[in-house]
Amino acid sequence: MKQILPLMRGVYGIWLREVMRATRDRGQMVGGVSRPIIWLLVLGIGLNPYFRGEIYGEVRYVVPYTYLQFLFPAVIVLNIMYTSIQFAVSVIWDREFGFLREVLVSPMPRWLILLGKVLGGSTVATGHGILVLILARFADVNLSYDQVFIAILLMFFTSFALTCFGVLLAARVRSFEGFGVFSNTIILPLYFTSSSIFPLDPSLSRTQAVSLYPEWLVMVVRANPITYVVDALRGVLIDFNQFTPWLGPVIIGGMAIVFFTLALLDFRRA
Repeated sequence: MKQILPLMRGVYGIWLREVMRATRDRGQMVGGVSRPIIWLLVLGIGLNPYFRGEIYGEVRYVVPYTYLQFLFPAVIVLNIMYTSIQFAVSVIWDREFGFLREVLVSPMPRWLILLGKVLGGSTVATGHGILVLILARFADVNLSYDQVFIAILLMFFTSFALTCFGVLLAARVRSFEGFGVFSNTIILPLYFTSSSIFPLDPSLSRTQAVSLYPEWLVMVVRANPITYVVDALRGVLIDFNQFTPWLGPVIIGGMAIVFFTLALLDFRRA
């Protein structure tokens, strides 16, 4: 017990440093607030009339929700993605200015050092997801306490997985400028091909979906793990799933384990 306590204090110290650094970054906080508001206002309200249309005199409902409600869980995921992956900038910063080297020569095992940093990034990203969750009433989404609790759990494990993914990227990109460009080329394609802004009708078979969408797009959407993150949050927040409800949490858990393992392998080589 006496040996474990100092290690836990070390993890706490690393976690606290990451959280404090993020909360003092005004630009990150402004982005965490303004990004969801812009997306919900511009896309959610602007495209809402086109989400339900009249075909041959009959009103066709794409899904039984307004576009603002449909988009709301996806905007939470977007905020988490940006914050989690951009967290890797702190890893590059620590590496460039020698802090990481000083921490790595400490008695703490490297997996605990990585865990502290990832937990810090996950906490901040989850906080940015909660900032969007506060706008639920604005999006006309009514939530119970159980829904909020389950949503925050899903958000945290998603943040954990994506923060580990950001650490993987940081190990391969050596400059701040290069990482900024590289991260955007990953975040936006992952987000736009996750069925975040357009639904694949859950009542359609794969053959029917391919007849409506290009086959390559259907394949990319189904292969994209972020698709199942968005779907899991939609299931919790608006009770709408395009896939089997248990699939999203399983994939989120698998992402967290796989990305942390891969990040640890890179971290041990640092």
